[in-house]
Amino acid sequence: MKWPSDRIAQCSPKSFGMYERALSFMAEGHELIHLEVGRPDADTPAHIKEATKKALDDGIVHYGDFAGDIKLREAICAKLKSYNGIDAAPDEVLVTNGLTHAGFAVLTAAVDPGDEVILLEPYYPQHVGKIEMAGGKVVKAVLDGSKGFPIEREPIEACITDKTRMICLVNPSNPTGRVYTREELQILADLAIEHDLLVASDEVYDHIVYDDNKHVSIASLPGMWERTFSMYALTKAFAMDGWRLGYIACPRKFMPALVQVTATDVAHVNVFIQHGAIAAISGPQEPMHAMVAEDDRRRRLVCERLDAIDGITCPLPEGTIYAYPDVSAFGLTSKQIAEGLLEATHVVTEDGAFYGSAGEGHLRVCFGSEPYAVLEEALDRIAAYFAKLQLRAS
Repeated sequence: MKWPSDRIAQCSPKSFGMYERALSFMAEGHELIHLEVGRPDADTPAHIKEATKKALDDGIVHYGDFAGDIKLREAICAKLKSYNGIDAAPDEVLVTNGLTHAGFAVLTAAVDPGDEVILLEPYYPQHVGKIEMAGGKVVKAVLDGSKGFPIEREPIEACITDKTRMICLVNPSNPTGRVYTREELQILADLAIEHDLLVASDEVYDHIVYDDNKHVSIASLPGMWERTFSMYALTKAFAMDGWRLGYIACPRKFMPALVQVTATDVAHVNVFIQHGAIAAISGPQEPMHAMVAEDDRRRRLVCERLDAIDGITCPLPEGTIYAYPDVSAFGLTSKQIAEGLLEATHVVTEDGAFYGSAGEGHLRVCFGSEPYAVLEEALDRIAAYFAKLQLRAS
């Protein structure tokens, strides 16, 4: 018996990075501090839970609209217009099971076997598997870490061929924490328009930006709405990762193919939790702002403490819940350092090269996944670990 299909066998092996290594330690009974997984530490705000419970009590338990509850799509349209500068109609919004599902639908509907899809490296690894499962080829445009991983025309344009179908963007960036400026996004927009390319824009961290940085949705730039799939989720800003709720906004001409994918694989998103999503998007925003403020407090703690360690450079990320410190001065690979931290301190961080070779020499440290006091303990252990590395080097 042949197993699995060629389509699956030809995909890159699925990896969950350091989380997989951590599982063996947990199985042995070790207590770990998890700074590797982008999971919000906060609970989902109470008014969102209450709206969901009410929907259940009201009997919202039967089949719903394939595209998502119309009231939710209307609420999403209002948010897109006021916050993202995108003027979408309800029939240009599709509710999905998180952003992972949104990306799967977009890439399945858009990519043919042999099509090339450009990822900006360091990249989000989840998108690799989706491209490959659609039969596409991943092409990596390497951003310059010495400059802070900016979007520049030359490395991206060099990747474009007559087979290029799409560019995938993650903004704010996971793992680097960059929030791309309007000028940087215009470079990408110019290339997409000149070469008639589609853009899949992962904007799951659109609300999580700090200081004077401003999130800009690339679909709001002139000429980009008609070629962009803007993808969002309630995962991070509303602490709803387990709820699996996301959405796509794009021109209505793309919708029939997208719904064909989502209606085939899941029919539609769970109906009663969509009422919680309405409460999240249309209800009080103070809980979300408070969570982002706490993320900011943890961001400053983690980056200041890491940057104070001799040999480590850790600039403040402009958005997301990740620091991306440069640890290359210790002469070890980032995987060796991440594994050493796990074994010696039971603190789990992510190997920067998990996000592509451009991430070598970095760690990705999630500051949103543990309480402030636990982060302090983790940083004490990390500082002690690197002090020993320095002693060995001397």
